[in-house]
Amino acid sequence: MTSSWTPQDIPDQTGRTFVITGANSGIGLGAAKALAAKGAHVVLAVRNTAKGEEAARTIGGETEVRPLDLADLASVRAFAEATHTDVDVLINNAGVMNVPLQHTADGFEMQIGTNHLGHFALTNLLLPHIKDRVVTVASGSHRYGKIRLDDLNWEQGYKRHLAYGQAKLANLLFMAELQRRLDEAGSSVRSVGAHPGWASTNLQSRSGNRIEDTLMGIGNRLFAQTGDMGAEPTLFAATADIPGNSYAGPDGRFEMRGHPTLVSRSTAATDEETARKLWVLSENLTGVSFRGTVPVV
Repeated sequence: MTSSWTPQDIPDQTGRTFVITGANSGIGLGAAKALAAKGAHVVLAVRNTAKGEEAARTIGGETEVRPLDLADLASVRAFAEATHTDVDVLINNAGVMNVPLQHTADGFEMQIGTNHLGHFALTNLLLPHIKDRVVTVASGSHRYGKIRLDDLNWEQGYKRHLAYGQAKLANLLFMAELQRRLDEAGSSVRSVGAHPGWASTNLQSRSGNRIEDTLMGIGNRLFAQTGDMGAEPTLFAATADIPGNSYAGPDGRFEMRGHPTLVSRSTAATDEETARKLWVLSENLTGVSFRGTVPVV
């Protein structure tokens, strides 16, 4: 049944609020449009608010643009502190991919800092306001990832593709450990994940390598599905009645394209011990912890 799921199957979302990070383009924008069309109030949490406002003007429905830079924990804290109303669904969508060695405002390697640690802090800080679920957007690239607990920030030699794989694996381990902690706390909030398959977005064109960016652009034109289609697993994870710790992706060959369904993940992504260790390390690095549904800052 899920293999033919489309955004038309999204129930009425009137009265519900969705916060989407990185919602000014690509998959985030596609999700925002579909949810607003179903009556949701959509908060576009974006680093560049001018681009966010421009994107919001393309969305029919109720939207709000708020500043959020996941590469700066001060910005993450400011966003959370300014959130005073309920959030039904948080969609951790924003990210960077295969970028040259860079560091966040807090000194983290950019990919783990933005894709994982920024969302880790944001989610825990917002938990008292979240009523339904947290959706974390991962990638098929998690399958070649390895968590370097002794060198999460790649201080011992940087390899950008492997760093991206680590960050995406971290997304799935975070998703699973968050659900375990929510269950242990007796919370009804669900933690789920999704990946878009191969979707044509601007994420793949910022590697800093002209040849790689060119080849990726050609691949996007020949093989990728649209950003809106790539958003469907996220929308499915955000609105369908699926259990916590579920992972959604396309149903086509190699999960590259197609309609959303529940998919598998790598053995490393189900490693409970590594998930717990990564959580503790993330707490130490961000200064944000989880206790029940109330974060300790």
